[in-house]
Amino acid sequence: MYWPTGAPRVYSASSNKSSKNQTIDSNDEAKQYHESKGDDDFRKNISKFFFQKVKEIKKISQHDPESGSSTPAIQDNCTSSVKSIDQDCQSPHFSTRQNSEEISCSYLDDQPLLSLKVSRSGHLFAVITSVGLTVWQTKPTAILAVFVRSKKSLMSYGSNVSLLMRPDSTIFVILTTYGYLITYTLATNPNNRVYKPLFPKSTSSQTRIQSKSSGTRSRVEDGVLWGPGEGDGAREMSINFRLVIQVDAGAVKALALDDELIVATKEPAAVQCIKWVPDSSGSQTSTVLLSKMDWLPNKTSIIDLIHDCPMNLSAWITSDGKAYAVQKFKDTKNVETSHQMFRGFCFHTPTSSGKFAIKAAINARFSLIAIGCVDGTIQIYTAKDYIGNIPPSHTNKSNVDEYTSGSITCLTYSPDGYCLFVGYEKGWAMWSVFGKPGATSFEDDNTTSQKQKEGWLLGVREAVWMGGGLEILMISPEDHRIWSLEMIRSAISNCYGPANSSRILLQTTSTIAVYRGNDLPAINAMSNESSLWHVAQLPSSYLADQWPMRYSVISSDGRYVAVAGRRGLTHYSVSSRRWKTFADEIMENEFQIRGGMCWHQHILVAAIEAERVYQLRLFSREADLSTSSTLHSETLPAPIVLITPSGDDSLLVYTYDNILYHYIFTQLSGELRIVQVGQIAFHGIVRSPARVRGLSWILPEDESFYDDPSLEVACATVLFLVDGKLVLLQPFLNEESELRYDMRVIAQNIEYYALTKEPRRLTSLDQENGLYISSVDKDNPKTNMVTESCLTNSLWMFEGAEIKGWINFQDVLQSTYSEISREIPPMVSIPVDFYPLSVLLERGVIVGLESELVQRRDTNFSLFKLAIRTQLFIPHVLEFHLSRSDHFAALNLAQKYQNLNYFAHSLETLLNNILTREVDSNTIPEKSLLPQIISFLSLFPQNLDIIVQCTRKNEIRSWNFLYKFLPPPQELFDESLRKGSLKTAAGYMLVLQSFGEMKISHDQFNRLFLKAKNEGDWMLCKELADFLIALDQSGATLCKAMEMLELKSPKQESKQANICSP
Repeated sequence: MYWPTGAPRVYSASSNKSSKNQTIDSNDEAKQYHESKGDDDFRKNISKFFFQKVKEIKKISQHDPESGSSTPAIQDNCTSSVKSIDQDCQSPHFSTRQNSEEISCSYLDDQPLLSLKVSRSGHLFAVITSVGLTVWQTKPTAILAVFVRSKKSLMSYGSNVSLLMRPDSTIFVILTTYGYLITYTLATNPNNRVYKPLFPKSTSSQTRIQSKSSGTRSRVEDGVLWGPGEGDGAREMSINFRLVIQVDAGAVKALALDDELIVATKEPAAVQCIKWVPDSSGSQTSTVLLSKMDWLPNKTSIIDLIHDCPMNLSAWITSDGKAYAVQKFKDTKNVETSHQMFRGFCFHTPTSSGKFAIKAAINARFSLIAIGCVDGTIQIYTAKDYIGNIPPSHTNKSNVDEYTSGSITCLTYSPDGYCLFVGYEKGWAMWSVFGKPGATSFEDDNTTSQKQKEGWLLGVREAVWMGGGLEILMISPEDHRIWSLEMIRSAISNCYGPANSSRILLQTTSTIAVYRGNDLPAINAMSNESSLWHVAQLPSSYLADQWPMRYSVISSDGRYVAVAGRRGLTHYSVSSRRWKTFADEIMENEFQIRGGMCWHQHILVAAIEAERVYQLRLFSREADLSTSSTLHSETLPAPIVLITPSGDDSLLVYTYDNILYHYIFTQLSGELRIVQVGQIAFHGIVRSPARVRGLSWILPEDESFYDDPSLEVACATVLFLVDGKLVLLQPFLNEESELRYDMRVIAQNIEYYALTKEPRRLTSLDQENGLYISSVDKDNPKTNMVTESCLTNSLWMFEGAEIKGWINFQDVLQSTYSEISREIPPMVSIPVDFYPLSVLLERGVIVGLESELVQRRDTNFSLFKLAIRTQLFIPHVLEFHLSRSDHFAALNLAQKYQNLNYFAHSLETLLNNILTREVDSNTIPEKSLLPQIISFLSLFPQNLDIIVQCTRKNEIRSWNFLYKFLPPPQELFDESLRKGSLKTAAGYMLVLQSFGEMKISHDQFNRLFLKAKNEGDWMLCKELADFLIALDQSGATLCKAMEMLELKSPKQESKQANICSP
């Protein structure tokens, strides 16, 4: 559900040589350079923000070189010593002004970046070179602090290798080539700002066009309209040296957690845990030898390790190519021996050298662990529990070989878990959570990319997600630039609901895009024109303060859109193209969306959290956004996981205390309210409410509870999407007449689903396009049956590689009842070569998107462009019915879509799919499905044209197999001629000629030629003449045919005209 768009922004650091009075002699670990002027003079320095492919010139922020703190020495007597070195070993009187100046200038100019890390909040990121550390702010993207190590430090401890950042970004750790760990602290002054933007060539103070929105707020300050997340400016920060940790055993890899630093050593192979702050007993370190861990084999060492906080799970990769899921006991005091501090289970064992694990990533949202292998494949496993039940899920493989891609360098999941980004030595690729290939750099022209020096296409060293997943930062091997590639995300990934799954809503860093194909004629909805998108820029005032955007939702009729960022919300009318925002910043910052949003007609329902108070608030689109204009507030006892509308007037609310609340919309005293009419507790059924991503319920087709909504809770079947599993909960009464639920997993690896319950009312546009049978006689059982089988009770889901669905979900409910316990009915499967986003039932198509890499010779950069993709699902559903010999259901479905302009093409696709598959698989005639398909096609007047079109689009070897089940081509030709389908008859002439039956068909050919002449179809006459010339290049056959038809050449016509003239 992620697609890259446009060209990446490029950030780099360059610096003028520092003047002598800015260079400070110090006995600290490294020389720091700062501005000695006051804040007023410092703010006059120019910082140019370009959002194209240019370098950004940044000044080094101010900090005190003597403020570095130190901690007592750390000694571990168990295996190896870990020593603290408070300062560099250089003499206090040793001046390195000139050398440091040279190092600083070379560092900022063209030093390759070695490592990239982002903070947990995403507000800053840091990079290192071999000699220094640079801290950047995310928005506005600017350098906040630089620390350049001294030459003496580099000689003593080695150059930088990798960077670690504590999740709260207060401590940085650099691992050096000599195995030292150098730690730094980051100090922040929240009141000071270090940059003032200046646009010297601009003649207008307003540099961006402000979107239309209500309210009086505006973020125009100092003549600048701030962009996304730039409202707070660039904060003042400084890096201070803390200490150097010497690990005698040799640090190989390290992991920075909230409470401690975990270091993997080589000789001996061990894991050392170093707390940031000593505990109450004064202990700060602990060490465990790998040889003492009984779940690890002997003579093995750790080559990589990662940790995921939400799952409290680590993944270790060992030197023998295996991968382990590891947990550390929180209360280590109760652990009898030190080697029991960690518990792990091996879940990946290589079967060959190419399957050795080298990288890992954890997806907490879907409980997945991805393992990158030596051969470039990614093995995905499902973490079902913490006791070693981690079976394989699926495998991702790049569309290029290992030589083209190189080894895997990084794996990282998007924050919502829906996308996996994989960096290679020579490019990168993206997959959806369950394996659908997405955008990739391997589609580029490598020569062009090298010529244009586009490192982001040539290889990735490290990558991190920013802005809630709407941007990704990359660094390339041997490159000093940082690439920021913007992403487009589907709204269903962060705000799950029926409206977002039926209508396509896309979100970028600063815009939303609404797909208009649902409201256009059917044939226009299948085009790839940009006019199908309604694009709106988010209000600049809201975007500047509340970036990144976290939630977006569209109404079921497509008229309204709501967007929520860090705090507050804003909503938009598609017809008027106007936004509404809070005029008061205090009101906007008073709450944040937690649990999503949904629309009920023109009423926006928002699940909010305000100072640990959890509420549902109703806002009217017709009223201004303010606290006083809130229609209704409903307080709940626990945080909300998700909200979703159901039916015409119901609202389902699921909370973290595992309770599903049922509300209805009603008018009380002339005002709209929501009233709770029931609730269901799922204690012991749903283990982790936070993992629930989607929710629906299905009511039985019984009118007994229509007048009393409180009865719906006891008879509703609940559908959950948990960790990619579609779980069905059906109510029943036990022997004590207590309500219980029977749970059954009905589908696996589901990224999203769409449940269609009721047919919507037809618009005049739908009736003009023949989307349904225009006249339905309720008293006629035949037409009534056709109406009931119009996919209105179907369930569609995307399973990573293909769309699957149940045509009638009521059959699934009947089969899953505990009294019946039948097998679940089979699903229809529709393979797609793009990422599908919506199933348009009324049009019979699946709509999706894909990114295309564009490289032009007239530009010096590459970019990604978004393309709409569509695919008919009608042929696949018809094949599903016919393969089960359910001709009545197939006929009902065909009658539903028979008035569409592309219905004949759907039938042709059906025939072509079956023919191609059976010819390729050498299906014997007795088991062929073609006889049923041909018999079904004979019910429609286009059948002759469908057959001949399918014939001409296939190879000759397929013709013999097809015509085993058809009448002779001569009969098909005669029938086409009788019906007046001249072009169809001409198509069968080609078949006759290919079968060698042309000699017996001259008569029919002359009849066709004569009929085309009499009807004035001169284009067909020309094609027939060309056909005869191809058969006899001498022209004798053509002349003979013209004589028989009494057709004269132009010369003869001219002579006759001259004779007849007076």
